[in-house]
Amino acid sequence: MLKLGVNIDHVATVREARYRGQPAGEPDPVAAALQCEAAGAHGITAHLREDRRHIQDRDVLRLREKIRTRLNLEMANAPEIVAFALRLKPDIVCLVPERRQEVTTEGGLDVVAQLAPLRETRQRLSDAGIPVSLFIAPDPAQVAAAAQVGSEFIELHTGAFAEHFADPAARERETQRLIAAARQAHALGLQVNAGHGLNYENLATLRRVPHLVELNIGHSLISRAITVGLTQAVTEMLALLAGYRG
Repeated sequence: MLKLGVNIDHVATVREARYRGQPAGEPDPVAAALQCEAAGAHGITAHLREDRRHIQDRDVLRLREKIRTRLNLEMANAPEIVAFALRLKPDIVCLVPERRQEVTTEGGLDVVAQLAPLRETRQRLSDAGIPVSLFIAPDPAQVAAAAQVGSEFIELHTGAFAEHFADPAARERETQRLIAAARQAHALGLQVNAGHGLNYENLATLRRVPHLVELNIGHSLISRAITVGLTQAVTEMLALLAGYRG
């Protein structure tokens, strides 16, 4: 069964547009997470950024307390955030690159160039019983490096696939890159998640990628929820994942 992890960052983005710096406000990302769980989502993803532009510490603490599925904490390999994760003990950590000027995470980790620090952080998290995923481009060198780091998971960055989806030739090229990366990761003993730019239109093509465990989807699902509500948006997304054979 292909699992759905719902990224609730964009719910917090809307709240922060009006209530930044205040101890509460609407919409509440934790309430949204609980509604997604009730609709059948298999997990909740939240990115605690260093600049706290959307998700706040209090949100993640409440998520850890309230949700009953699986909390995936996206985070940079930054000392403050690593220390927070070690206290929080999420169900899994996904290490991602982070740049202050970006609107959202725009690329994968350069694991090849950061092998030693990523291995050190992975070991600290593993020693605390927290599984680790690395958010990487579907590149052979990055997949191999992820295995060297010792992470249990990778999350394939599907941004290029989504960006080029309207061009049939480019779509096929990016799909083949994802297929090759998933096969390589599986052969190396890594479990494979995927995310970034996935939506109700391109998921059918992504089903060709083997060995997928979970898809993490945020923007498209929250956008759809504006018109049909979160429950319906999650239900529709789950229907698109049904029947995946891996």
